[in-house]
Amino acid sequence: MTGAASLRYLALDTLATDCVALFRESCFKAQLPVVLPRGLFRNYRAVSRWFDPRPPPVAGAGASSAPASNPGLNYAYLEQHGDCYVPLELTIPGGQDGIVFERAHRPLSLFLQWTRSVQSTSAAEPQDGPRLYLAQCQLLDLPGSLRDDFPTPSYVMQAGKGDIYDTNIWIGLAPTYTPLHRDPNPNLFVQLAGSKHVRLLAPDVGHGVFAQVRETLDSARAGHGHSSAIRGDEMMKGAERQLLDRAVWDNNNEHMPGTTQGIVGYDTILQPGDALFIPTGWWHSIKGVGQGITASVNWWFR
Repeated sequence: MTGAASLRYLALDTLATDCVALFRESCFKAQLPVVLPRGLFRNYRAVSRWFDPRPPPVAGAGASSAPASNPGLNYAYLEQHGDCYVPLELTIPGGQDGIVFERAHRPLSLFLQWTRSVQSTSAAEPQDGPRLYLAQCQLLDLPGSLRDDFPTPSYVMQAGKGDIYDTNIWIGLAPTYTPLHRDPNPNLFVQLAGSKHVRLLAPDVGHGVFAQVRETLDSARAGHGHSSAIRGDEMMKGAERQLLDRAVWDNNNEHMPGTTQGIVGYDTILQPGDALFIPTGWWHSIKGVGQGITASVNWWFR
């Protein structure tokens, strides 16, 4: 890309104290991203009910061979609801676009069987085979007993009008990946299990990155614009996925449009119990890192 400038990342600030009023005035109204006090949701109900810090034992190995940081799912609990249909993303390396990507609603039992199989056959999950990601599963689509595991945080109910646009669950085996995009509403993103690496760009900076990628792909001249506020298939495979990934995650970045050197983005790693506020219009890309299950829940609210 021509006219490129370097992009450097600063550590994202953490809210000084667990105080909704402080959050409302300094972040929500100011439309600034922030990490809430670390570990604030460590005792959240879904953490203890949905996840097991001990992964399924690896075939042929003793139980002590699996690290505690490699979390698994609470299969005994979740398999009671295996007939519930959930949205699954299937990715397979290869094909014309470099990756085959499909999205469909399938029984939760299929996802549980896949994660159990992968974690029980290898200490290091394969990255070159088919992968499933339970992505953007709406809380309202789950049985009531599972919905009850996700009480709405006070930050969502009290910072603004208390209107909830949507609540979604995201579960996969690391590595997982969400390309650069922006949301139409404020977003509270809570990490439940495993770790996720998040990079954020201010609205004008992110728009420049996305526009440059689209220009490079020559889609604008063809009249095929795409919404950056929706997880579209075009963002999940092919050249667009590759360019977005390089633009955000290449630490020797040469793909950032603009003329000012040292354009700033923000960077944070979320551990279980951590929460991140992403204001409306702030661009972000998220990678599940480490090993084992990585899981999150988010609220879009006003």
